[in-house]
Amino acid sequence: MVDIDGEIIEHMANPKNYGSLDNPDAIGIGENPDNGEKVIIYLDVVESDGESPFIEDIKFQAIGCMTTVVAGSIITGEAKGIDFDTADELIAVTLGMLENVPPESAACSEMVAVALKAAMDTYYEKKNNPDIPALVYKIEQSCMPKEEDKDI
Repeated sequence: MVDIDGEIIEHMANPKNYGSLDNPDAIGIGENPDNGEKVIIYLDVVESDGESPFIEDIKFQAIGCMTTVVAGSIITGEAKGIDFDTADELIAVTLGMLENVPPESAACSEMVAVALKAAMDTYYEKKNNPDIPALVYKIEQSCMPKEEDKDI
């Protein structure tokens, strides 16, 4: 039996892949436009002829809540060692799982997923323009609770 609470506590206490990479091949940023929280993903990428680029190493940094750090630890752990095609599937599955989650709960994981997508897209864009800065993708969800209509 999997101890989900223990696993989450482990990611909180010792986030995996937290930090930055020296000379990354690509950087991507996921941002919450409502409150300025952001996640930065750093990628070291390896390419083989005719194959999808491979995420050799990945790190992240977050300006956000602990839920964002836990999501970053889990998602980067899954992304490390896979190719971009599989990473696209990971992003799609992650975003799909968030469709039925309240927006304020989904925002943190969405921010990590879009940062990973931004880093991958930055990698592709750098092939045409090596000076391109990190792409920034904004999330659609918001962790800012919406004010309820109040009857007076």
